[in-house]
Amino acid sequence: MVRIRLARFGSKKAPYYRIVAAHGEARRDGRFLEQVGTYTPLGTAKVTLDRGRYDYWVGVGAQPSDTVRRMVARLAPAAPVSEGSPVSEGSPASASAA
Repeated sequence: MVRIRLARFGSKKAPYYRIVAAHGEARRDGRFLEQVGTYTPLGTAKVTLDRGRYDYWVGVGAQPSDTVRRMVARLAPAAPVSEGSPVSEGSPASASAA
């Protein structure tokens, strides 16, 4: 399973985190598939996120960690990514199902 989580970088007492998509079994700071953002907690906390890539990974089944989920929710309330688009009346899919 793919997880979206924080990977710690920086030096002692000066942390810097990358928001990464990684395999669930990978180590916290180990290999990752893609970096989708950063988080700097010192001073005024700063979060950058490539929302398109985050939504892509969530759309293909990646599970964000609790911390990442809270960060994303605070950034900007965006429309949730749906697993599949709803079928409306009059579309070819609903006509063939009837």
